[in-house]
Amino acid sequence: MPEKEIYIVITQTGTILSRVLKRITGAEYNHASVSLRPDLRLMYSFGRKNPYNPWWGGFVQESPEFGTFKRFSETRAIVLSVPVDAATYDEMERTLREMFQNRNDYHYDTVGLLLAAFNISYKRDRHFYCSDFVRDVLVRFGIEESGFFEPIVKPVHFLDIPDGKVIYKGRLRDYSLAAVKQQAS
Repeated sequence: MPEKEIYIVITQTGTILSRVLKRITGAEYNHASVSLRPDLRLMYSFGRKNPYNPWWGGFVQESPEFGTFKRFSETRAIVLSVPVDAATYDEMERTLREMFQNRNDYHYDTVGLLLAAFNISYKRDRHFYCSDFVRDVLVRFGIEESGFFEPIVKPVHFLDIPDGKVIYKGRLRDYSLAAVKQQAS
């Protein structure tokens, strides 16, 4: 019986890279993150290590309060809640914390992202781009079967998760639990 929720946050920052990806893929949203907190004050993804340098990426913590999302304050978001059991949640929390502590062992997969834009799947150990990472989390913790996803997953594909529920759509900086409750009514 699901006792907890995780959150998948799909965003469009408006950065040059996100606009290029939008043009190539046609996808409205081009970044994905995972949060274990309903307030989204701490999210995990593979993205910019420095909000002013799009070429230096890796495993990062994200928040509307700092970094890239603060710099690009007009970022649009879709937030999904996905139910999980307490044991899965606890294991996911431990794993994400460990990954962040060892974040220098993980790398942004620029080559994989570029090839994905041309519908070519390419995978290396400990290398991820944002949606590849979110897919890995969902599959690793048994939230979705690996066959559920195409070889190349885009952030918008997470909207198709059967147990996922869209709880918010709007500017990320305007997200709050009150906004979620208001959109639900």
